[in-house]
Amino acid sequence: MSKQNRRSFIKTVGLGAAAATAATYTPFAIGGATKKVVVIGGGMGGSVAAKYIRMMDKSVEVTLIEANKDYYTCFASNEVLSGERSLDSIKFGYGGLKGHGINVVHDKVTDINARARKVVTAGGHSFAYDRCIVSPGIDFKYDQIEGYDANVANTSIPHAWKAGPQTQMLRNQLKDMRNGGTVAICPPPNPFRCPPGPYERASQIAHYLKAHKPKSKIIILDPKPKFSKMGLFTGGWERHYGYKTDNSMIEWHGTPKGSDDNVLTSIDVKTKTATTGFSEVKADVLNVIPAQKAGKIAFTAGLTNESGWCPVRGDTFESTIHKNIHVIGDSAIQSPLPKSGYAANSEGKVCAAAVVALLNGESAPDPTYVNTCYSVIAPGDGISVAMVYGFKDGKIIKIKGSGGLTPGKFDAKLREREQYYGYSWFKNITHDTFG
Repeated sequence: MSKQNRRSFIKTVGLGAAAATAATYTPFAIGGATKKVVVIGGGMGGSVAAKYIRMMDKSVEVTLIEANKDYYTCFASNEVLSGERSLDSIKFGYGGLKGHGINVVHDKVTDINARARKVVTAGGHSFAYDRCIVSPGIDFKYDQIEGYDANVANTSIPHAWKAGPQTQMLRNQLKDMRNGGTVAICPPPNPFRCPPGPYERASQIAHYLKAHKPKSKIIILDPKPKFSKMGLFTGGWERHYGYKTDNSMIEWHGTPKGSDDNVLTSIDVKTKTATTGFSEVKADVLNVIPAQKAGKIAFTAGLTNESGWCPVRGDTFESTIHKNIHVIGDSAIQSPLPKSGYAANSEGKVCAAAVVALLNGESAPDPTYVNTCYSVIAPGDGISVAMVYGFKDGKIIKIKGSGGLTPGKFDAKLREREQYYGYSWFKNITHDTFG
């Protein structure tokens, strides 16, 4: 491939995949010593980073280490709860990545030796790297909720904030619940993965209950005074679920700033009772989403700071603590970028371009990031928010005038299009990541 064609490829990839890289990208080195990249975590960030490194420079040897053989997308998983999707529809394997020449290893990473540039796994294997990309997703602060831990989450009171078996468990609990039962949802404090997620979840559960258990109700005990796309969600709840009426299927209880009114402090597993600073709520189905932090390996490798997240450079996502290690996705401190699947995809592409450039002795290109988040309140009522981000004066910034939010005034045709735009986006981004 000629140098000009390589430039054109990067430009096309960048523009066609939401401007992941700039058109000023420098040409690739051809030949030379083998360059090794180890990617930890096969989610939306890690998988796309591994794939795009191989697409940009096939002389780079890429190893992707992921404990699970299947990946379930968190986005669209709430539709599994309503019955609008099957769990299999959000499941993806790694055959496509292997087809790009990526060495996919299903194992658990136990340590990263930053000085020796070596990754160690539970299976007793060791992988050397020139650059390492860490995309471990999230972990949970179970210790902030008395009576709740990982075992409880996996056996009786799921958070379902990592899609998969817990998603199916929560779906089964909703199906088994009596008509007239109460579903209590306890969202986490900021920052957390997928800011609109708990409220789309309430919408999708309400959609199911309205059709099958109409005497039931949903109580949201929120530790925050407001939430993402709040006006759009509450407007949809008014249209579909009687919000703000005596017969509302959804009750949202927020927490004023400085108060602990609806901050979850403890749960009783046997009675499924949630205790907050203000009240106790007994539920038939209890969904607790704990406060979050970076994935475990980020702590083990010393990539986190006092916030519990990983500080990085905004242009390359290289750790500011350990050189030659990049942290992307939910574990990174990437504000104003949200912790979302699309943001992780965008970060993975920017990081891939930076890593390839740095391995070839070149400067990383100027990055551009993008995020779009779709939510479905009810069939035919989709909403979205979008924003493009740049990098200026050492910081990630929002590009003024680039974003958009679904208009608050209801337009049935527009909302239906939004839903199907979201479905098209799901198909495209999962193919882009795993295909």
